[in-house]
Amino acid sequence: MFVHFIVAILFFITPALAAGPAGAPAGSRIAQSAEPVVFNISYRGTPVGQESVVLTRTDTGWKVSSTGGQTAPSPFTIDKFEAQYSRTWQPLSLEIEARSGDQLLSLRSTFTATTASTDVMQGGQKNLVTQPISSGSVVLPNNFFGAYEALAARLSTLQAGASFPVYVLPQAEVIGTVTAVTPQRIQTTDRLIELRHYSVAIRNPAGLVNVEVAIDEQNRLARIAVPAAGILVLRSDLSGVMKRDVTYRNDRDQQVFINSLGFTIAATVTPPPSPAPRMPAIVLIAGAGSGDRDETVANVPVFGQLSGDLSNAGYFVVRYDKRGIGQSGGRPESATIADYADDAVKVVEWLSKRSDIDPRRISLVGHSEGGYVAMLAAARAGDKVAAIALVNAPGTSGRDLVLAQQQHALSLSSDSEDVKAAKIQLQQRILSAVVSGTGWEGIPPQMQKQADTLWFKSLIEFDAAAAMKKIKQPVLIVQGEKDAVIAAANADKLEALAAGRKEKSAPQTRKIVLPGLNHLLVPATTGEVSEYVSLPIRTVSPDVAKSIAGWLGTVLVTTRQGQ
Repeated sequence: MFVHFIVAILFFITPALAAGPAGAPAGSRIAQSAEPVVFNISYRGTPVGQESVVLTRTDTGWKVSSTGGQTAPSPFTIDKFEAQYSRTWQPLSLEIEARSGDQLLSLRSTFTATTASTDVMQGGQKNLVTQPISSGSVVLPNNFFGAYEALAARLSTLQAGASFPVYVLPQAEVIGTVTAVTPQRIQTTDRLIELRHYSVAIRNPAGLVNVEVAIDEQNRLARIAVPAAGILVLRSDLSGVMKRDVTYRNDRDQQVFINSLGFTIAATVTPPPSPAPRMPAIVLIAGAGSGDRDETVANVPVFGQLSGDLSNAGYFVVRYDKRGIGQSGGRPESATIADYADDAVKVVEWLSKRSDIDPRRISLVGHSEGGYVAMLAAARAGDKVAAIALVNAPGTSGRDLVLAQQQHALSLSSDSEDVKAAKIQLQQRILSAVVSGTGWEGIPPQMQKQADTLWFKSLIEFDAAAAMKKIKQPVLIVQGEKDAVIAAANADKLEALAAGRKEKSAPQTRKIVLPGLNHLLVPATTGEVSEYVSLPIRTVSPDVAKSIAGWLGTVLVTTRQGQ
């Protein structure tokens, strides 16, 4: 949904969190596990590994053990992870044995209230690292997610606004702040799981990194997400195909399943307050990423809220999980923009067959890169789609979009001009290699693995100008003036492309710029992604739905009269 450039421009360490003393004693309501709890690890939406974690009580407190490994972004295998904690989750000792290729890593640490001493053996070299740590730190080595059980115990005692020390063993101590605590509900095939979702800002040397941690009713770890790094760690009972995060619910929401090409699409429909015999319908199409039908980012359920506002305006609204996400079937690793467009068309066809829907008044609303999907779907669906709205959507080719996002990110960095130029050149080489399939020599393997996918190839090959020429429907462009992800200039480009068509619908092209709104369609000061963690308002502006519904109210009447 957001930034697609491959070259890293910020120093990043996998965030570790810790909690200071607050509330009830940590561990007072925590259930141990006799059997291993499996966590599935994904990177940029692709499964890359698992970690099996066992939490047991001991005479002195708690023990967390785990084994497992992952293939990306840095492949390694965990042969042994064993951490001992006191009854109040103060760290006592830690032992790690891991392998990356033929390189062995061994860590053995002991802790006091103020000191961490670690024997490190790596690449045949042995070092003793002794560092001061603050009382109350939770110790989390990079990429060993079993250690986050201690974090879950500590977070269970914290409220929004609490700051605390974080010891990223054996590198450094940093500061974390709980910015929000919100309830979550996840529906599985057999039960509804109540979660608490903690948004945490980690002040790393390079700047803030946002981390999302969810714990369950028994204060056990359920989920870890680092959106900026593309890392998602999800407990196995929450990561099956037939589950989804219930991050937002409108009063009239109903779950449905729609047949697609060899799999089913899981969706939520939101009828208007007073359903009519033949209602107009809207299909919401999300942007890139692994988000589900609610399109929740930084605790803003963009589509969840927008569907409610549009239904209140009299529309039957559909939002759905993309293939391979949430409760939808299909395989996301082989999906392209064209495949996602086919899925959108299937939703349109399903709507057109419903007796309570007017098949001549079905519209598409694409947000972010979902605008690309909506454009392609509208062209393929023909007169089955009456109109489309492109919300904070790119008006350039995918290649130009990626380069523009990289340029913007580099403009915020402190790199020298030579370093910036080198990163741009490397990015251009990567993009050319993705398209041609050749030229990967000298490009780091991890970058090739991240970029060389069917979806990314389809993204950078997409041409908004060529796609717009095939669209016969009226087009609305809605743009948040503060959007720093898809810059406002894209709206001007889309308007020119839509107005320049020879179709009779070209005069029905309209652009609406909404002052002060960012990419998530909420009020913002700068619009930068780094600002998301501190947004005071996390509600989609009602002006978005008013703009879409108002325009459709005019266009659909005109379209209907002309048919």
